[in-house]
Amino acid sequence: MHLAPNWGKAGQRQPLLIGMVLELEVTGKSINSKRKNNIMKLKLTLVLSALAYAGATFGQVKAPEPDYTLSFNASVVSDYRYRGISQSRLKPAVQGGLDFAHKNGFYLGAWGSTIKWIKDSGATDGNVEIDLYGGFKGDLVKDVAFDVGVLRYEYVRNKLGAVSGYANANTTELYGALTYGVVTAKYSQSLSNLFGNINSKNSQYVDLSANFDLGSGMTFTPHVGRQLVNNNPNYHYTDYSITLAKDLGKGLSASAMLVNTNAKSSAYTWGGKNVGKSGALVGLKYSF
Repeated sequence: MHLAPNWGKAGQRQPLLIGMVLELEVTGKSINSKRKNNIMKLKLTLVLSALAYAGATFGQVKAPEPDYTLSFNASVVSDYRYRGISQSRLKPAVQGGLDFAHKNGFYLGAWGSTIKWIKDSGATDGNVEIDLYGGFKGDLVKDVAFDVGVLRYEYVRNKLGAVSGYANANTTELYGALTYGVVTAKYSQSLSNLFGNINSKNSQYVDLSANFDLGSGMTFTPHVGRQLVNNNPNYHYTDYSITLAKDLGKGLSASAMLVNTNAKSSAYTWGGKNVGKSGALVGLKYSF
């Protein structure tokens, strides 16, 4: 027996059409779903990429400069030389200091060291030097920096003025410096007697130095200076030095120096030692 197909009122094969529509609808839903998923994945990828870029850009933004910094340092040296002259009779010294610096260029500081030269000159007291200083630094013009200030050398409870032929050791100086590239020229002039020399107000010291970055945390610093002691020409001299320093990381640094002067031994012999003779010294410093 032959069964005729079931035609609908519109002359269509209803079951087959329904099956086709259902198949198309299912397929269409599947395609639309895939497209939606792909679009969502693309949107998500773009959003994540944008966030990653924004994060990387934010990470590269420089932190704002603090209004001021406060730092400290402590060191030990095998010989404390200042302007080429040993302040510790060619012996080791312990030193330390603190520095305040404002971003506008204003700074203050204090630094101290053990010394021997005052008692070696016959005074009954004076084993500690404390330097107090303040000034202002900045850029004068492009590539040229300046630094001006005042420095007070305070020799705690020193009795040098009680020794015949000497004045009190405490000294005040004004200074000014210009730096161009790696080279610095500095001029200092005393407002008082200089380091206990009688009638030596307005004594002068001029020095020229350079600071070369050798890489790997190493610097090389050559220096030459000329000390003129007013009304005391026997105490005039020139000093020379070269210093090699190494940053050891975590605030620690080491240095080695070769130093020499042409100071007269008759003027610069204290405690039986020629404190202006050539020498080599090393130091270790911790900054925090």
